[in-house]
Amino acid sequence: MCRRFNRALGALVLFSAVPLAGCQKEVAAPPEPKPPKVTVSHPTFTQVTDEESYTGWLKPSAQVDVRSRVRGHILKVHFHDGDMVKKDQLLFELDPRPFQAQIDQALAHAKAIEAQKIAFEKDVARYQILIKSKAVSQQDLDKAIADVGYASAQIDSAMEEAKTKKLDLEYSRITAPIAGQIGRAMLTEGNLVNAGGTDPILTTIVAVDPISLYFSVDEPALQKFIKSERAGKENAAAPNTTPLRERKIQIRFGLETDEGYPHTAMLDFANNQIDSETGTVQVRAEVDNYKGEFTPGFRVRVKVPFGAPRDTVLVPDTAVNTDQDKKFLLVVDNKGTVKRCDVKLGRLLDDGLRVVDSSKPQLAKDTQIIVEGMQRARMNYPVEPIMEPAPTETASR
Repeated sequence: MCRRFNRALGALVLFSAVPLAGCQKEVAAPPEPKPPKVTVSHPTFTQVTDEESYTGWLKPSAQVDVRSRVRGHILKVHFHDGDMVKKDQLLFELDPRPFQAQIDQALAHAKAIEAQKIAFEKDVARYQILIKSKAVSQQDLDKAIADVGYASAQIDSAMEEAKTKKLDLEYSRITAPIAGQIGRAMLTEGNLVNAGGTDPILTTIVAVDPISLYFSVDEPALQKFIKSERAGKENAAAPNTTPLRERKIQIRFGLETDEGYPHTAMLDFANNQIDSETGTVQVRAEVDNYKGEFTPGFRVRVKVPFGAPRDTVLVPDTAVNTDQDKKFLLVVDNKGTVKRCDVKLGRLLDDGLRVVDSSKPQLAKDTQIIVEGMQRARMNYPVEPIMEPAPTETASR
């Protein structure tokens, strides 16, 4: 009986030990998460020229309202509306017959007086002989000499009248005073044209090559420009009397449909005083338009350089973060940890890069700036940086 009791007790102990052994089994720890991946890029160290932005407009470099100098009927119009015309090209032709008739009349009058003059000269010669025998008086001789002088004056007057009528005949052929694009003909064949400034305009011509670009510069920017120019001179105190067109200052501009500022022009004029009402001065630049891609009246965006190029650090504008009134970048240190780098921002360039203050030596050429994945980066935590591919082209600055 004791043996049966011992065997039962042993089985009970063995049975109760099985679940205890299962509870003591160790659970494997989960693997540590990998650092998040972020895209990084290096800052760009280059030279950049400070620029100011303005809005301008294109105007013809010259514009002429074509009018007639003489009165007459239009015989023919020698152009089509909107043509490109050359200087001295024939535009309108008036009926030349009335002008030619006036020339012929003046010449005939001069010829008649010439005949009278010959008769007067013969009288003078005869009287000079007869006066010796006192067959004529001195008074008769003096009158004959005066008649010769009067006839000469009449001939000169008739010839001058003929010259005037020849000039009117020349003016009956109305030509282009400048080269450019012509507007529509306001009067056509058969219409009577009167001479004078108050009479209708026949057409208008605008010079389009070169074309002028106008924009207004505010007073602070003008003072900044003058200061930067003087700073680049050896003798900054000396007055600058060089005309603007001789300084060869190049600006950049773009049309409303252009990306950036792909076109260039040279400044050639600035007004001699500031407008007291607007506080601005009007500036003009000359634009080559031999391709005819610019039309008077177009609005343009203008970039004007100030001063000489200076060393600058550039970072992608998308990498800039804001903390109240402070701007900062998220950078990855040499241990792969995210750090904050406060920066002072400058202007935004056309290629999306932002100028930052280069006076602080906190950005090096190998600094890794987070440009994508910033929402996955946590301050003082590790990340896996992936270098952004280098651009194929460097944008113009």
